[in-house]
Amino acid sequence: MRTVRIGAGQGFYGDTPDGALDVARNGDVSYICFDALAELTMAILQKDRMRNPEGGYARDLPSFMRLLLPIARERGIRLVTNAGGMNPAGAAATVGSVARELGMSDLQVGVVEGDDLTARVDELRDSGVPFANLDTGADVGAVRDRFVFAVAYLGAQPVAQALEDGADVVVTGRVADASLFVAPMVHELGWGFEDWDRLAAGVVLGHLMECSGQATGGNFSGDWWNVPDLDRVGYPVCEMREDGTALLTKPHGSGGRVSVDTVKEQLLYEVLDPRAYMNPDVVADFTTVKLRDAGPDAVEVSGVRGRPRPEQLKVIAGYLDGWMGTAMIGYSWPDATAKARRAAELIEHLAARAGLEPLEQLVEVVGVDSLHGDAAPHVDANEVVLRVAARFASEQEAAKFPRVAMPLALNGPPFIGGAGGPTGPRALLGVWPTLVPRERVESHVKVTVQRAGQDA
Repeated sequence: MRTVRIGAGQGFYGDTPDGALDVARNGDVSYICFDALAELTMAILQKDRMRNPEGGYARDLPSFMRLLLPIARERGIRLVTNAGGMNPAGAAATVGSVARELGMSDLQVGVVEGDDLTARVDELRDSGVPFANLDTGADVGAVRDRFVFAVAYLGAQPVAQALEDGADVVVTGRVADASLFVAPMVHELGWGFEDWDRLAAGVVLGHLMECSGQATGGNFSGDWWNVPDLDRVGYPVCEMREDGTALLTKPHGSGGRVSVDTVKEQLLYEVLDPRAYMNPDVVADFTTVKLRDAGPDAVEVSGVRGRPRPEQLKVIAGYLDGWMGTAMIGYSWPDATAKARRAAELIEHLAARAGLEPLEQLVEVVGVDSLHGDAAPHVDANEVVLRVAARFASEQEAAKFPRVAMPLALNGPPFIGGAGGPTGPRALLGVWPTLVPRERVESHVKVTVQRAGQDA
């Protein structure tokens, strides 16, 4: 039975390259897939591109490539990454530049474009695509003129095409996390794009690997204190079989743990309906998944069932949503919590006196209720930090807000110091989820593969 071994190389923009290097050296893999994107990441990358039209992709991509390309070339490992973000063509050109620096001008670099709908929103709306908010049903009209980006979640098919066309490295924009891993499986194992159960198995394994160390002991809520060597946790490695059963493990000698419990936690991570996990390639039923400990740091995954893929693709748009100003002050025992809450009231009065009218405000006593909110127990911690974040319509108002709290250094409850002093205003992007018929997106997807030397 044919098999393919695929490793995870990245779980987020800013992740360490050490896990990918360990997979490359000790994972015995043919592919490494890098998931660099999230909704917040798209907003960050779009802000980068607004400042510099040649930016918009993950800035750690060149450093990853410099470290990994020599090993990948030596061992015949192909790399797939969605670090292209808002500018996959620019990211692919950067990969080509790094390859040339390393004397690899014959490296085949693939790029998948077409997920970016920013310039097509009005065209799509005029043709009858409503762009209604997926969560609330709200009409897009109120925020349309503030859109700064809109991207669709593509599936595995264009990535598999790039691999079929000979790409050693494939760079994409917003391809769905799990689909990055499905593409090599389809390419190597001969699966069809209507083979729902096997595609669903690929999505399950992709989902287990997309967050790097979270399936191998990172963020584990069980006996996390017994998980060995988290300072060099091994990233997941999947051995996928032609029939859709798989073995999930990690590089030999690496830290962390692979067990039914660690895998089960990641399986349920960011899952709304486990009976219908929506992916551009298939709808997977996570309730059919069977997990079995298959040896030290090895879990067998089987039994996955799938249904036909959705007729629409998810689209995430980002729109300008005001400016944030933040005030932070620290307080210590005794009565640390009470001091912070009183200071929050004083900041509200001072802001009103200054003529500032927040559109929205969040008060957190960090160390007490910033995570659990009203459900947090009422305790007096040894020390806390008050954080008051307010959203304003204008940058000028947001810039003034932190300064209204400064008199409390001497005029308020006894404090231990500011938390870094006033910070500058931050532009806020709201997220607008919606659906677009897949044929309206996929008809514009473009796959290109060329030698790194052609970028010169």
